[in-house]
Amino acid sequence: MNAGRIAPLALYQEVAERLRQRIFAHELPPGTWVDEQALAAAYGISRTPLREALKVLAAEGLVTLKPRRGCYVTEISERDLDEIFTVLALLEGQCAVDTARKATNEDLARLKGIHDELERAAAAKDIDGFFDANQTFHQEVQLIADNRWLTQTITDLRKVIKLSRHHSLFSEGRLEQSLAEHRLILDALARRDGDSIEKAMREHISSGRRALAKIAVRKESTA
Repeated sequence: MNAGRIAPLALYQEVAERLRQRIFAHELPPGTWVDEQALAAAYGISRTPLREALKVLAAEGLVTLKPRRGCYVTEISERDLDEIFTVLALLEGQCAVDTARKATNEDLARLKGIHDELERAAAAKDIDGFFDANQTFHQEVQLIADNRWLTQTITDLRKVIKLSRHHSLFSEGRLEQSLAEHRLILDALARRDGDSIEKAMREHISSGRRALAKIAVRKESTA
């Protein structure tokens, strides 16, 4: 059987990833009009793969296609964040329940190792390191839960959250609070306590939303 050669990454996928990273870095801030002609010229491509890339980003909620007006980077409101975090708490809570049921001792040891990275980053006040370890922890929980539909939906929602101009870990005391929440999550996982792990994970996600809301209020009061 000749499986054939593996095709390189489609051009529009590469363009989508470049634009995605620029949006996450806020080089293209929320509300920005996407100048298709300028982008196509800058990337040295035709507008066809660019438009395919924008369709991908629109499906992810990162850009909004407006008839006769063009494409804009999605603006995310406080209400949007409230609704997204509500759904995310439900999904990640279920994911944690599945993980508690399916995790092997090796899986739990791996999660403990990631948690140790969180402890070290928190002790060093290393917000970037904490953020990276936190992402890895949640991704590992999703991997162990082994439900691709949950993982896909959580991933898409987290992409939209990145449109927010703020980061919850910059809220005063949030890093220490997040670490304490992770300790509860890890403890419940070790005991394979489905009810406790679901409650702990939901509270962890909801707590992150409250931290973002505090930052938004503070920004408004100093504007």
